[in-house]
Amino acid sequence: MDKQSQLLWTEEFRIHASDTDFRSKGRLSFLLDIMQRAADSAVSSLGLSNEGMLKAGMGWMVITMDLNLQREPLQGEQLRVHTWSKGNKGALWQRDYRIFDSQSAELASARSIWALVDIAKRKILRPSALPITVEPYLDDSVGDHPDKVVIPPELTLQEAYRYQVRYSGLDNNRHLNNARYVDLCCDALTLEEWEALEFTGLHITYAQEAQYGDEITILRSPLTEAGVYVRGEGGGRVYFEACLKLKRPVTIG
Repeated sequence: MDKQSQLLWTEEFRIHASDTDFRSKGRLSFLLDIMQRAADSAVSSLGLSNEGMLKAGMGWMVITMDLNLQREPLQGEQLRVHTWSKGNKGALWQRDYRIFDSQSAELASARSIWALVDIAKRKILRPSALPITVEPYLDDSVGDHPDKVVIPPELTLQEAYRYQVRYSGLDNNRHLNNARYVDLCCDALTLEEWEALEFTGLHITYAQEAQYGDEITILRSPLTEAGVYVRGEGGGRVYFEACLKLKRPVTIG
């Protein structure tokens, strides 16, 4: 095995009933969960586990994720996640993903931007603070550095609902888990929209970490050419901005 192939991490996951929505399709938050788990495994394979990072007082904070779906996964499917580091530019790291089904057809791809942070001070750390070397994988690329989400200023956002962070949403850093933000976005849609529209991806930018007890107002736009824009805000702060990539199915005939 050459050095480049060692930098590409591959891990398999099965979609169980508890991972699906009312359409028996894998929830978007499940896809983010398995990508996060694969990334954790990739870093752990280099000699730095999650436990080791917590002991060192460090953690990874996702800033932007841009995911494109060729199709939504189904209950019972076996998925294979490929992930690799694209290296860092300054204090920001890019990590790419590809997700394949059991027939090796690509189901999804994603680009993400992360920062290494001091957990106690919530301060971004320089790459040199990482006690291991994370070399870039050069044999594949999903794309360039993803931009942050920008909600068109002319769009009017309406309140969809309100959410308060509780135990079930917390990660081991005592903040709302990255994948749970995606559930907040998905909950802004009606069941009729989920049934009528074709889901093609997600673009999300995390602006502020939500903690236990925080109250977040979820705002959404009407359906646009790009999809439905969603913002989470509260207490004068914006927690996240996102675009659920949706379109009306093409009818033939």
